[in-house]
Amino acid sequence: MGGSRRQVADIPTVGWVIEHETIERAKAGDGAAQRDLYEANVDRIYRVAFRLAGDEDLARDFTQEAFIRAFQRIGDFRGDSAFSTWLHTIAVSVSLNGLRKVKRIRARETVLEEAVSVGQTARQADPDLRDRLYRSIDALPEGYRTVFVLHDVEGYTHEEIGRMLGIQSGTSKAQLFRARGRLRESLADFAGAWIA
Repeated sequence: MGGSRRQVADIPTVGWVIEHETIERAKAGDGAAQRDLYEANVDRIYRVAFRLAGDEDLARDFTQEAFIRAFQRIGDFRGDSAFSTWLHTIAVSVSLNGLRKVKRIRARETVLEEAVSVGQTARQADPDLRDRLYRSIDALPEGYRTVFVLHDVEGYTHEEIGRMLGIQSGTSKAQLFRARGRLRESLADFAGAWIA
């Protein structure tokens, strides 16, 4: 009696089921559900925006705009990918379009550790190396920088990045390879200075 329902409940998809219900409520205009989705995702969306923009104010603006667009389009979310992946796609698009509008490169003034969520411990590095790394990432061409941040920093696969950016996974791999090569060149004088 109810054996199959019990088995389904025992499958470790409880978080997905709860998220799915929250998404459905948000689609119906439930403000509390939208707030729950915002709270669950805002830190990661901000970090992506910050890493792409290198500026706290821009990152806040891009994060806010990403959520506004997401909730305007939430009816279009069909669950083909994780909600967080769908939201990251919007955030990356908003950030890249916003950076194109800014049309000027800024030296990074804010230390990346300020964007790290509470509870995460930052690894200590030579301040000169850290600053050079941030500047080198900022100096990468937009496509290289985006793939580098999404893959090496955020942990997305090349297939996920391809879906987010509308490119082939092979293109993502090639851009990551070139991004790493440029970073190695720009940090060559620090070789061996910091071992993870």
